[in-house]
Amino acid sequence: MAVISNYPFVRHLRVSPTAHIRALSRGKVVHDGPGLAFWFRPLPASMSEVPLDDRELPLLFHARTADFQDVTVQATVTYRIVDAGLAAQRIDFSIDTASGRWQGSPLERVAGLLTETAQQHALDLLARTTLVAALADGISAVRARMSDGLARDTRLAETGIAVIGARVVAIRPEPEVERALQTPTREQVQQDADKATFERRALAVERERAIGENELQTRIELARREEELVAQKGANDRLKTQEEWAADAIATEARARRDVQLAEATAQATRLVGAAEADAEVAKLAAYRDLDEAVLLGLAVKELAANLPNIEHLVLTPDLLAPVLSKLGAR
Repeated sequence: MAVISNYPFVRHLRVSPTAHIRALSRGKVVHDGPGLAFWFRPLPASMSEVPLDDRELPLLFHARTADFQDVTVQATVTYRIVDAGLAAQRIDFSIDTASGRWQGSPLERVAGLLTETAQQHALDLLARTTLVAALADGISAVRARMSDGLARDTRLAETGIAVIGARVVAIRPEPEVERALQTPTREQVQQDADKATFERRALAVERERAIGENELQTRIELARREEELVAQKGANDRLKTQEEWAADAIATEARARRDVQLAEATAQATRLVGAAEADAEVAKLAAYRDLDEAVLLGLAVKELAANLPNIEHLVLTPDLLAPVLSKLGAR
């Protein structure tokens, strides 16, 4: 906005470098350029201030797609005035020479012109596009269509306005339609999640089955090895028993042979002793054969006395001694 200082009979104007000032006095251009500062007389003066900086124009409008669905388009158009003189001729940018404010609303007119032009191109494109296509690829298509359409628009060029660019932020359907469109995706996501859960469970079951099979195979292998161990142990025990039997048989045979040999030796010794005793007895009998009867009787008594037990008391009666004495007397 222009800054105007009031003094008696004259005034002073100063504008920023981003504003173009066009001053006329009695219908003639006396000052024309950006960032000017000058003195002027208020009564014959007429001035216009045209902004030269880049400006952002937010857009929010509704459109209908080819399948008769309402969508809301949110976009932003960046523009600037490149020909201030031409813009001042087509749009009222005049300012009050006392306050420096615009006497009208020129920027609103520019915004209205840009909004209607941008909406026209966007509506024309969306009217031939289905809702799904508009939501999928509509942002880039609408942005390109708006940028090209605004850049080639002859009215904007004749007004001195240049569109730098257009940005489409979002294209949204009605809330109910948006929720309906989100439902298949949500269901698909839920199905994918359920599928992943089922696959994870199936994988866990498969792993548990594999672990169970491994454990079963391990148990079978252990049982087989235990069976081999038992069989080997039984074979070892049988071999040990057979060896013990063989050893016992050899020991028994050796003992039997030893007993036989011992018995034969004993028998031989007994025979020899018997023979010796028999010979001695024969010799003894041969010696006793020639002895007297009384001597034999005495020897028999002696032998009897040697073999009798101890006799503490002996009673001799006449009946016993009489025959003996009679025989001795006869001798």
